[in-house]
Amino acid sequence: MKQLDGTGQKRLHRSWRRRTEGSVALLLDSVQNPFNVGAIVRSAAAFRVDHVWLSGATEPISHPKTKKTALGAERYLTFTVCDTAEAAVRDAQAQGYQVIGIELADTAVPLHEVVATSRVCLALGHEDRGLSAATLTLCDEVAFIPMLGKIGSLNVATAAAIACYEMRRHSWMSPAPPPGPAAARSHAVGIDLDA
Repeated sequence: MKQLDGTGQKRLHRSWRRRTEGSVALLLDSVQNPFNVGAIVRSAAAFRVDHVWLSGATEPISHPKTKKTALGAERYLTFTVCDTAEAAVRDAQAQGYQVIGIELADTAVPLHEVVATSRVCLALGHEDRGLSAATLTLCDEVAFIPMLGKIGSLNVATAAAIACYEMRRHSWMSPAPPPGPAAARSHAVGIDLDA
C-alpha cells in the first residue's frame, strides 16, 4: 500500500464526484469566530457545497483570519450575505432547499435519520448560543449529531464538516443505476475514461 500521488488523488476524487448527486448548501447564523468560518469554508469546498449564506454577525469571508484558515477555498464557493438568519432561511427555501438546523434541541432527530431531499441547506449557529430561536422556528427539520463521550457538544466547524459528510453519504447510500456500456467497458479493461 502506498499513498496516492497528485494524479491518483485527482482520479479518486473524480470517481466520487461522478457518483454524488444532489445539492448541499450551508447557512451560518452568527458564527463569530473567523477561524471557525474559515474552517467551515474549507470543508464546504471539499464536500462540493453549492452555496453558503452568511447571516447575522457571521464574520465575513474577507476577514484576514478567515482567509488564513480557508486557504483559498473560498474561490470554489458562492456566497450570499444576509442581515438576518431568518432572511437567509427564507431565501434558501425560496431556492428549493430543505433547511435542516443542526442543533441540540428537544425535538431534534439524529442527523442520520433525517429524510433529506435532493436539495439540503444545513444551518449552523453561534459558537455558544447555537441557532437563534427565530431560525429554529423556520427550519424544515432540526437534527443533532449523536455523541457518546463526556463532551456534550462539538466545535461548530467540526459539526459542519460532519453534517456535510452525512448529507453526501445519504446520496452515496442510494441505489446506483446500473452502469452503461461505456462504464462497463472501462471497468473491464481497467481504464479511466475521464483521465
